[in-house]
Amino acid sequence: MKHEKLEGRAKILRIFIDEGDYWQGDLLYDAILKKAHVLDLAGASVFKGLKGYGAPTRLHRLDWFGAPTDRPILVTIVDTEEKITNALPVLDEMIDEGLIVVSDAEVIKYTQARSRRNDAEGKG
Repeated sequence: MKHEKLEGRAKILRIFIDEGDYWQGDLLYDAILKKAHVLDLAGASVFKGLKGYGAPTRLHRLDWFGAPTDRPILVTIVDTEEKITNALPVLDEMIDEGLIVVSDAEVIKYTQARSRRNDAEGKG
């Protein structure tokens, strides 16, 4: 199957929080993913860091075996400027402590091309 290549401008939203942060009883990073899905944002990923520190310059703690107990978390969301701008007030309500970074991006997206025949038949 042939692929299609879509290119354009977008925004990247990066949210730096801690693994142990919560919002309304859910882990904050899970709550952000759920909210991003409800807001129909194009894509979101969660990354766990090994170690780090933020504004309070507090290093994340280690357990008895040397593993971090409260790892830094990075949630990355990519979408149009309009959708990212609309998501910011929602995130403002959810995040008590953290850092949000918004930056411009050139996006190249690869998708599977559907045949015109499948589209006409309502398949695919």
